[in-house]
Amino acid sequence: MPRPFSAYLRVYEPLSAFGDPPDERLVAAVEQATMTRTDSIAHEEHMWLKSQLTKPPRLLPAELADGRPAPSGLTDVLVLRPEDVPTTEGVTVGPGPLVCPLELRPRSAAALTSFLDDAHPALRAAVLDANEINLEGARARASAALGQVHSSALHVLSVTWTIPLPWFTLVDPEQRTLNLGTGMDDPERELSWRVAMADARRRVAKARELAENVLGDQGPTKVLIDTDRWLAAFDARSAVELDYGGLVQLIADPLLESDTSAEEVHSILDALESGDVEELTDLFTGLRDYWGELAARERFN
Repeated sequence: MPRPFSAYLRVYEPLSAFGDPPDERLVAAVEQATMTRTDSIAHEEHMWLKSQLTKPPRLLPAELADGRPAPSGLTDVLVLRPEDVPTTEGVTVGPGPLVCPLELRPRSAAALTSFLDDAHPALRAAVLDANEINLEGARARASAALGQVHSSALHVLSVTWTIPLPWFTLVDPEQRTLNLGTGMDDPERELSWRVAMADARRRVAKARELAENVLGDQGPTKVLIDTDRWLAAFDARSAVELDYGGLVQLIADPLLESDTSAEEVHSILDALESGDVEELTDLFTGLRDYWGELAARERFN
């Protein structure tokens, strides 16, 4: 089965950021952690499907029948070593281990809240009826799940079929990890970047200032503002990971190997700074065509 066609932006915080002392169950889960980023994608898909195949379906994954969070909500984590995170001079990460909770239940609750607000009334009613719950009850359950998040922000952002171009401003284009594996269906296939929180915040702040001065506060600038605000919610010694996730299943080896999206976004920032409108237009056009072709596949699925 293919992985979900989703890309991810993750934050890994030092274990000390999760309480003084952290919950013993979390500490034990971190010490025993073997889950990889690929495992986590497959695990999330399994948990989402499992929640819908129970009788009656669970409103949220990683949730018990009575609506309480399942124990896995605390113990499903990705763990990273500080030495695996590139840094610029004078910037530190850690101490380790660095921890990224999957937070599947509250992430699903956030998505449910958006669905309840934006979906067509007929579609919303069908989902509520299938889960044997009314609108007020669904909102209350989602609110309760979000209220149990340890920090003021979720550690994982995900998008389907594409990547918001402003996310590339956080990374050093030359620090990417590329593993083509044995083909497009290889679970080890990967394109990702890791970056120290301090470096990510410095880069996004510069990009935000340039975008605000030239483009105003809408479009790409709003994404930069929201991303900067999101990063500010975490420990300054954290690490950030931009991961193509399941999108690597859609991109052939030559295209994935020659992907220059991060370089082109940073060139856009240079063009904004220098006022080179012609180069800016060419870069935007190339990126729009590349990511637009991927995003267009959603219509056929």
